[in-house]
Amino acid sequence: MKIAIFQMDLAFGDPEKNYEKVKSWISRMHTADLIILPELWTTGYDLPNLKNMQDHYNETVTFLRELAVQYNVNIIGGSAANLKDGNIFNTMPVIDRKGSLIHEYSKLHLFKLMDEHLYLKEGADDASFKLEQIHFAGFICYDIRFPEWIRKSVLSGAKVVVIPAEWPAARIDHWTTLLKARAIENQVYVIACNRVGSDHANEFGGHSIMIDPWGKVIAEGSDREEIVYGDIYEEEVEEIRKRIPIFDDRRADFY
Repeated sequence: MKIAIFQMDLAFGDPEKNYEKVKSWISRMHTADLIILPELWTTGYDLPNLKNMQDHYNETVTFLRELAVQYNVNIIGGSAANLKDGNIFNTMPVIDRKGSLIHEYSKLHLFKLMDEHLYLKEGADDASFKLEQIHFAGFICYDIRFPEWIRKSVLSGAKVVVIPAEWPAARIDHWTTLLKARAIENQVYVIACNRVGSDHANEFGGHSIMIDPWGKVIAEGSDREEIVYGDIYEEEVEEIRKRIPIFDDRRADFY
């Protein structure tokens, strides 16, 4: 499967401008089977104003569904503000080539240092889904600091872990270290899309990355806007798990 990670700078609080950027990027990208966008890519961390965007999530999903059909590509749509029952969730839509919304995941762990808990509601969704017969699991940014949450999906069959993020540049070393650890300890592909640029309070670090199940970096972005490309091969997961059979050796009776 050919992957294209859209490592974008975002227009703060301006969905229309961000839609136009995605349209431009997708029109000139190389051939890909799957596109991955950053966390909250339509608005950035304009958290106080998310409550005013009544139909924002549905508009975003419709926009992505149309692009998926037009370009015959699967899209993991980063995440967008999703107003439901009076609460705002940070929700990842997954859309297949036919334009079908096949999965949604709302961020489980809210990052209090960026005031997420003041504006957002934590999700309670299963992270796992299948895309073109490959078992994926999708998480969002801060979730990667909770390895037991990711391991749950891996035990249910996930072979590829995807993470859209807005990870600050000040902790970019944590970003790469944690992602490599999640790949090695779970023997899965890790594909992570981080934004670049800045808003009024934060500078974001980029370094979107693809890591194979052995922990080897397949492709990594810089701290500037770019599309990061790479390929994944499902059979490689099983090959590596045979080399070091950690799942056969787990002591599940103890933990």
